[in-house]
Amino acid sequence: MTKNTKTSKAGLGWLFKMAWRDGKSSWKKLILFMASIVLGIAAVVSIQSFSLNLKNNISSQSKSLMGSDFKIDSDKAPNKAVWAIMDSLGGADAREINFPSMVAFPKSDASKLVRIRGIEGGFPFYGTMETEPASASSNYQQKGTALVDATVMLQFSLKVGDSIKVGTTILPIGGSLKSVPGSNAIFSTMAPPVIIPYNFIENSGLVKIGSRLDYEFYFIAKPTTNLQALNDAIGKKLKAEDADLDIHTSTSNRLGKRYDNFGKFLNLVAFIALLLGCIGIASAVHIYIKEKLRSVAILKCIGASKKQTFIIYLIQIAMIGLIGGVLGTLTGVFLQQLFPLLLEGLLPVDVQITLAPQAIFIGILLGVFMSVLFALYPLIGTIYISPLQALRIQENTNSKSTKAGIIVLGLIFGFIFLFAFWILNNFKYAMGFLGMIVITFSVLGGIAHSIMLITKRNFPHSWGFLARTSLLNLYRPQNQTLILIITIGVGTFLISNLYFSKDLLLSQANFETETTSANMILLDIQEDQTENVAATITNKSHTIIDNIPIITMRVHSINNKMVNDIRKDSTSRIRGWVLNHEFRATYRDSLIESETITEGKFIPVITSNELVPVSISNNFADDAKVNVGDKITFNVQGVLIDTEVGSIRIVDWRRMQLNFNVLFPKGVLENAPQFRVLSTNVPNEEASAILQQDLVTKFPNISILDFRQILNVVEKLLDKIGWIINFMAFFSILTGIIVLIGAVRTSKHQRVKESVLLRTLGAKSNQILKIIALEYTFLGVIGSLTGILLSLISSQFLALWIFETPFTPSIIPFLMLFPFITFLVLSIGISNSRKVINNPPLEVLRKESL
Repeated sequence: MTKNTKTSKAGLGWLFKMAWRDGKSSWKKLILFMASIVLGIAAVVSIQSFSLNLKNNISSQSKSLMGSDFKIDSDKAPNKAVWAIMDSLGGADAREINFPSMVAFPKSDASKLVRIRGIEGGFPFYGTMETEPASASSNYQQKGTALVDATVMLQFSLKVGDSIKVGTTILPIGGSLKSVPGSNAIFSTMAPPVIIPYNFIENSGLVKIGSRLDYEFYFIAKPTTNLQALNDAIGKKLKAEDADLDIHTSTSNRLGKRYDNFGKFLNLVAFIALLLGCIGIASAVHIYIKEKLRSVAILKCIGASKKQTFIIYLIQIAMIGLIGGVLGTLTGVFLQQLFPLLLEGLLPVDVQITLAPQAIFIGILLGVFMSVLFALYPLIGTIYISPLQALRIQENTNSKSTKAGIIVLGLIFGFIFLFAFWILNNFKYAMGFLGMIVITFSVLGGIAHSIMLITKRNFPHSWGFLARTSLLNLYRPQNQTLILIITIGVGTFLISNLYFSKDLLLSQANFETETTSANMILLDIQEDQTENVAATITNKSHTIIDNIPIITMRVHSINNKMVNDIRKDSTSRIRGWVLNHEFRATYRDSLIESETITEGKFIPVITSNELVPVSISNNFADDAKVNVGDKITFNVQGVLIDTEVGSIRIVDWRRMQLNFNVLFPKGVLENAPQFRVLSTNVPNEEASAILQQDLVTKFPNISILDFRQILNVVEKLLDKIGWIINFMAFFSILTGIIVLIGAVRTSKHQRVKESVLLRTLGAKSNQILKIIALEYTFLGVIGSLTGILLSLISSQFLALWIFETPFTPSIIPFLMLFPFITFLVLSIGISNSRKVINNPPLEVLRKESL
């Protein structure tokens, strides 16, 4: 028993020694194999580590994000029941009313859409309200001053002491607002915050019918308070009164999930870069093992078993993976420091970067596991080669090897699916990702094989010698056509797809240039202001495009079941927003371009007191679980109106115009309390600024949406997101470059033979250089162009099937990415072949034989 154990240990030690001795002689090639996965591991670890850090920071700063322990909020003034609940909690420690509104700056005669936040009390209780000067955050309520967003101060060259007009009230600016709890970084770019004392809200004249107000009451809890138990106890009671209880932990959880989705997407992009590196390993190991056939034969001749020869090279690959995993993990830990800079302005908290043990462990484990997994198939070839076959360097396709290859391929697909499932936590999405990977790589591989086959069958014999030889290299033994087209194609596909997707998103938000399409919308216009507002617009030579009445209402009952009863019913599948939302509905006698009836019949006008037939959007019908003929009772500001679903519409919410979930016929709501929305078309930014200034001066309560400004904000946000996506996608390109270098270095021995043969036949160095240059130019052109065309096709499918819109692609990938990638491939190919070109044949052969 003891003897067998010692023999086993000696055998394992011998295997490690042989792996080390054999690896020392090929360490340059092994370093390139290792580099193939370093960047992929670095990408995965950096995303994983930063995502964990962001999640932990959001969780630890949850109170600072809200500014209190919990809050009660509602989109209407609290009723007696809500006041009673708040009184039972000891009363709010601070309160706030906030709403979007236009403000004017008398100094510059300019106006801007902002979010007014009227605050009373010591808010924030956690975190800081950062202002310049610092004292402004503590004395603005006593002094009656306004705190204006810092970017707005810069935009309009404002300084402390200047004035801001909020409705009919003019306040001095007490400070520049840099940050405040409760403000979202993304939405603040569209409507920056302006904080004023609470008591100025009522005197501003901005609280009218249709005003979109949010009432928020902030509370400090005792240290012993169980906030989740509090939420369970009074949450439903508040829901029944159209109010909500938000505790700081649930708010941070929701925020964390939003950023977690973006992190999942980046994780998959990083994983693709890692897959490219692993494909590079599989290709390189395949050629590496071919060059080691004599070594395998010698080992078997001196008594080494198939298993031992297999394990020797398996140890080498595992060690490569371990070292690559460690280096990639260290690189990823360093790279995550760049993410706060790349995502500046998009993050809700200041992220403190720390080491994430989970991400480090995943990086090292992935390095070892994926290196071994993707190297298994070429390594299995060592098992099925006899010493005689190896010594004669004969190719042998063994049926057992083929079966083993199928098993390995199944393991690879299984791992890709499990990794995607771990990231996405969704079976369908994980299968979709696996399908996308299989399709993309299969298409690129199919194109590479097709090019080799077409070139072989339709070889241009009339071409010159140099061009013919370079084309022959595309399908010669140990060619790099397959691996390079896949790696270059996938990297190019990711980057160019970003540009096309961005264009697609912007096209959805874009508006038509014709004067019949609205590019400015005026909200919250009171009935008695409508004529004067319209006159102000027409006096500036602009046309009124839409004049839409808006009536606010809530769902009271569905099919005679009260909303409160539906909330209590645990078996109900009706979505909560249908029960809690304050709908802004309208009435008209016709449909507009963004609406299509799918079920029922649209009734334009009713003249009797019959049950009112309404038209609802398909998403409302799906979430409310209603069909044509079902009954819905609406509470229209205290008046109950019984309706039935007369028709269901598909609504194109992507259009830059007002669309509605609930549409009434004419003859019902004309006398209900309402406000108006007008739209117009202004030809340029100067005309828009003049009109906005005039309207804000005369009608301070209205809000103005200028689509030009919105599109500028959207484009800037997409640019910021594009930076980080480009950053991750570039890992694929860099990985492809390393794989390219590895492929060129690995096949150098084959090129030496070709070079010697060509020199023997009389070829000169510059002719060999041209042959190599043409070969890599062909590969660069084919790989990059294939990637761009594939991304173009996928974007066209998205445009047709998902967005249902015409798509005009960006020309940037064709003008910049295509020539850049081609030149990069050419440069690397030539630089790695200089030794073959510049040195005499005998000198090269002597070095190669050492």
